[in-house]
Amino acid sequence: MTALLTSVNATALRAEQTPVVVELFTSQGCASCPEADEMLARLGSRENVIALALHVDYWDYIGWKDKFALSGFTKRQKGYAHVFDKRMIYTPQMVVNGVREVAGNRPMDVTDLVQAEAAKGLAVPLTIERSGDTLSISAPAEQDLADTDVILVRYTPSASVDIPRGENAGKTLAYSHIVTEWSDIGDWNGQSPLSATVPVSGASPIVVLVQEKGYGPIRAAARLR
Repeated sequence: MTALLTSVNATALRAEQTPVVVELFTSQGCASCPEADEMLARLGSRENVIALALHVDYWDYIGWKDKFALSGFTKRQKGYAHVFDKRMIYTPQMVVNGVREVAGNRPMDVTDLVQAEAAKGLAVPLTIERSGDTLSISAPAEQDLADTDVILVRYTPSASVDIPRGENAGKTLAYSHIVTEWSDIGDWNGQSPLSATVPVSGASPIVVLVQEKGYGPIRAAARLR
């Protein structure tokens, strides 16, 4: 496995859970997104939900460049669109556990989907533990697992932005769970237990995802915050 970054604390921190992962594809330039951004913040306050805001860059042309947008998140959304057989990508879109998608500004639909995925759970229990500048990742063998990517994610818990131009001109908007780093740190096929360490630095929350290759289902997830 290759390395990445994360938090720094002399005390060991440990996380083991099978949560629901909610990815929101959003943009500061999208007038329909603030309601979904608020919904993600509410979801992210739950212990059993890992909320991730992935700001895309394809709305930047309308007058305001999203300060959090990364082109890699647009690519990820396009990957999901191919898997879900969608002709277009849009904001605000939520993808839950990598298996279902829903408009992020439809609270009832989002809530129903999150509850349904929570009831099913994830396939593999994942443990992550931090000691100083080292993150340890472990999971038991899972013989029926397809080939997966092990992904390390960092996010900023919250920020507010004054937006002078674009569809949200004149507004100060609050954002949460803003993904700042996304790294594929290795592969795993479940034939033997997963055991890896990566160097980490900084105090921002840490998320590890195990996702089937090709934007498939998320099979395991854990968070330290």
